[in-house]
Amino acid sequence: MNLIPKEELLNRLDAFRERMDQFDPSWNAVFIINKINIFYFTGTQQNGVLVIPKSDDAVFFVRRSFYRAELESNFGKIINIKSFRDIPPVTGSLGKTIHIEKEFVPLAHFERINKYFEFEKILSCDMAIAATRAVKSEYELNILRQCGRVHEIAMETYVPAIISGGMSEKELASMILKHLLDNGHQGITRIGMFNAELYLGQICFGDNSMYPNAFDGPGGIKGLSPAVPLFGNDDRKLSNNELVFVDVGCGMEGYHTDKTQVYAYGALPDEAYEYHEKCVKILKETVKRMKPGNIPSKIYEEVMADVSEEFQQYFMGYGDERVKFLGHGVGLVIDEYPVFAKGFDLPLEENMVMAVEPKRGIPGVGLVGLENTYIVTEEGGISITGQETNIIRL
Repeated sequence: MNLIPKEELLNRLDAFRERMDQFDPSWNAVFIINKINIFYFTGTQQNGVLVIPKSDDAVFFVRRSFYRAELESNFGKIINIKSFRDIPPVTGSLGKTIHIEKEFVPLAHFERINKYFEFEKILSCDMAIAATRAVKSEYELNILRQCGRVHEIAMETYVPAIISGGMSEKELASMILKHLLDNGHQGITRIGMFNAELYLGQICFGDNSMYPNAFDGPGGIKGLSPAVPLFGNDDRKLSNNELVFVDVGCGMEGYHTDKTQVYAYGALPDEAYEYHEKCVKILKETVKRMKPGNIPSKIYEEVMADVSEEFQQYFMGYGDERVKFLGHGVGLVIDEYPVFAKGFDLPLEENMVMAVEPKRGIPGVGLVGLENTYIVTEEGGISITGQETNIIRL
């Protein structure tokens, strides 16, 4: 197993403390409980509480498994506990105010911890964590580049070679998953959105790519069943002259890239190619603005100003189910901060990693458009998941 270097963990902790100073200069201590954030700061996903004081050493209190934490983590101070009551004797008083991950921590779980502290004011540290995680180190970028290369080969070389008439969405999805696993994919695609699930991604034929869907994204999916509206439908078979829509994540060592590719199995209507090209233009206009200092909400406003009302009718969804963004951060989950949307007003920073995904539905045909993952640089966004922008004709 590849362990996260100690220096990397120290840099992350320093960066987080700087962000906390930026968002709330009066902060005193933070409790980290979400396993993805615990992994980010400690290099292991054990059950416990990471306590980060403003002016003292951070301590990872582990309930289970302390032994695995010792094997996997280069974090400085790890202490084995049997109960949350074991934490206060080590930390001492942390005052009456605490910052926690309000987006992720169940109230009942926090109450079980707080009965030993009796904090009176509970504030959020979510934005400080999101902003810290958004800027990737060279260590993280190397993993993401490797992941992006596997993703590129899978979507641009492997998938076009295996699509055949009569196969089901589920069959295609299973083949894609096996190929990715065989080439290093971690087998799980993590999503940060509350109460949401994702299994590989969306693999759809025709207008199944516009099927009504609770997921907050531009695509639709019928999926396996109402209980599992994910992966791909077993009954939907591919016919001649149909669109194939594949939007999947790829993950390695915890980190994700995101990519969408559309394929034409036979002939598609001219409007499919026309609308796809408009999506390509929107993507290029977004990507060229992916420079440090530019504001995500302003990028969204500028790009959307040139998108006609007619095109917007089925752009990024339909009617009330349209989503109003052009792209999103990726990293330890596939839906990270920031987002190209209104309300995201903090400037982009170098080495943020974001997926850009303009897509447009065509009733009776399906969803066209594309998605690749980019690094924010002084020259604009640099793709790490390939350069293909066309619908791939089979």
